[in-house]
Amino acid sequence: MKTLIRLFFKTLRIVLGPFILLRESLTRPKGVVRSAAAQARVEAASRDLVLYQFRTCPFCVKVRRTLAALSLPIELRDAQHDPVARRELEEGGGKVQVPCLRIAAADGSHTWLYESDAVNQHLTEFAARFDA
Repeated sequence: MKTLIRLFFKTLRIVLGPFILLRESLTRPKGVVRSAAAQARVEAASRDLVLYQFRTCPFCVKVRRTLAALSLPIELRDAQHDPVARRELEEGGGKVQVPCLRIAAADGSHTWLYESDAVNQHLTEFAARFDA
């Protein structure tokens, strides 16, 4: 029974995935326009952030829309198809759940932030530091 349920959801993802990606590309928000100096500061600070995601996960799409709206150039890692990224997520964050934002601290430690609403809130607060 467990195998049948997994097969059902895998088939559902395969069928709905292209539609999710099409909708994302057609409705992508325009990004914030900053001065060149402000955007350079954003890009430098964004190097400490990595988003672990599945390409067709609706919650990951929600976070990527926030990234586009805030013009945040954050590295994306595909934890679904990249075994290295999946292992990093599981070992560092403790579980394979996406979206997950890895936040690097100055001392080299990392904070792993799960849940799309929490990630979006953190990204909004992060971007607000540069837009004030």
